[in-house]
Amino acid sequence: MNIDQLANDFWENGYLVLENFFDEKLMDHLNKLILNQFGMNPEFWHNDEFLSKSQTEVIPWFPQREGVNDFDEVEKDKRLQSLTQKILGEGWQQQYCMVMFSKKGTVGQAWHQDCPPDDPAKFNMNRLVYTMDITEEIGGQTVVVPGTHKKGELIAGDPNAILANQVILNPKKGTLVLLHGHTWHRVLPIKGTYRVSTNYRTGPAGTPEDITDICVYRNMRYRFSTSEVLEERT
Repeated sequence: MNIDQLANDFWENGYLVLENFFDEKLMDHLNKLILNQFGMNPEFWHNDEFLSKSQTEVIPWFPQREGVNDFDEVEKDKRLQSLTQKILGEGWQQQYCMVMFSKKGTVGQAWHQDCPPDDPAKFNMNRLVYTMDITEEIGGQTVVVPGTHKKGELIAGDPNAILANQVILNPKKGTLVLLHGHTWHRVLPIKGTYRVSTNYRTGPAGTPEDITDICVYRNMRYRFSTSEVLEERT
């Protein structure tokens, strides 16, 4: 693994895709735990206003906060740690592990940035691990616009419009996707039984712990800790 080249690719495009990164047996084990946690029809986590305005129907679970240590194996992977440090630098900080579950027939996630790009030096990095194949038949593909981590605030407009230069990712089981928190991205609607990914969020040294509390959508800025719309965007 040429981590210098991979880090350069990440900073050029704002994301990085590494297939077959994690062991299939580990992925199957974690996926089983996830399904045992959620079932096929879990209740939504967020309130109706958020679901309607954000057009984001994803249900989170924070397994490590509940003492489920099985997810630690991914986080402790030495290759992942080395690559993370190469990208973020010395003193990078682990934030939290969040499983994201989407039910059949749900809309996925509209275009957004995980944190405001007001200060380019303050951002989170998503380390997305896929414990299942994400195919066109299943839906829920991740869509990114390369280079937009350097473009500032996500442009206002239709939350789910097709954007110029967008790239649709179809991660397979065991794939690792690194994604800059300022990169414009979304998740397509779910057509299969369910869709799941696990996000090991992190950030550079000095990153505020609440860096992802405010999310930027094309139609609003939203603060999760207080469940409020901070700004309507048109």
